[in-house]
Amino acid sequence: MAEQNKAPLLEVNDLSMHFTTKKRGKTNTVKAVDHVSFNIYPGETFGMVGESGCGKTTCGRTIIRLYDPTGGTMLYNGQEISGKMTKEKRKFITENIAMVFQDPIASLNPRMTVQEIIGEGLKVRGMSDPKEREALVIDMLQRVGLQAEHATRYPHEFSGGQRQRIGIARALIVKPSMIIADEPVSALDVSVQAQVINLLNDLKEEFGLTIMFIAHNLSVVKYFCDRIAVMYFGKLVELATSDELFANPCHPYTKALLSAIPLPDPVSEKGRLRITYEPPKDQDESLLSYHTVSEGHIVYCTDEEFEAMLHKA
Repeated sequence: MAEQNKAPLLEVNDLSMHFTTKKRGKTNTVKAVDHVSFNIYPGETFGMVGESGCGKTTCGRTIIRLYDPTGGTMLYNGQEISGKMTKEKRKFITENIAMVFQDPIASLNPRMTVQEIIGEGLKVRGMSDPKEREALVIDMLQRVGLQAEHATRYPHEFSGGQRQRIGIARALIVKPSMIIADEPVSALDVSVQAQVINLLNDLKEEFGLTIMFIAHNLSVVKYFCDRIAVMYFGKLVELATSDELFANPCHPYTKALLSAIPLPDPVSEKGRLRITYEPPKDQDESLLSYHTVSEGHIVYCTDEEFEAMLHKA
């Protein structure tokens, strides 16, 4: 686990990403990410979990600047990556942060060979020698468990797990210091998921990577991540180490998520009660704030709810 007495590699402060839609003359604002703050430390695997639509993918895409944030600041290695985009800022981001996308089919251009897909980042960086690019691509293919002859093939010739390995190779070829992995195993079979997770773990050690791992499968996150942030409707509602979150969940939404993890025993699974979370419809957001449960463990709730949590603990 990364040492948190070091300076953060990524600092996200009060980040918001709102989308405005118009329907039948009415303007609606969707708060996909709403005033979210967290730090990621060098060498850490930082997990972000939540149900579909909670804002975790939008958060990752905003960090890498696929979206322009509505508000807040982001610092990477002490340098601001939020605010107005410039060529220098874009270059800095792409040199340091890469993304592995969720869909291993849609994220790969079907008209490009694997060699062209993986080597595109090198070409954009100015590596004009095709032989040099080819050598680096083949080396990276082998590092992710594929073969040199795969370089001349097209994405449709591969399985889902192999396509995701190609996506990982594309991200790593430019030697970033951080990877944002957006649900990289959600579209894969369970056996293939384990292979890809183990591959990411090995590559993290080999390249000294820091990983932001976005997922909805809590069992995978527990195994893979050092700390876990729980998102709910654009808000970060709980943040703790992996062990602490599973041993002492405080927010009722976190408890609901954990109760949904299936058990391998069909007898106990049949009679097990799941927790549901329905926040009060008239809840005043101005009363909600972050409270510290223990060192590194924070929860987003009212003062009254926090006192009740401490009393139950």
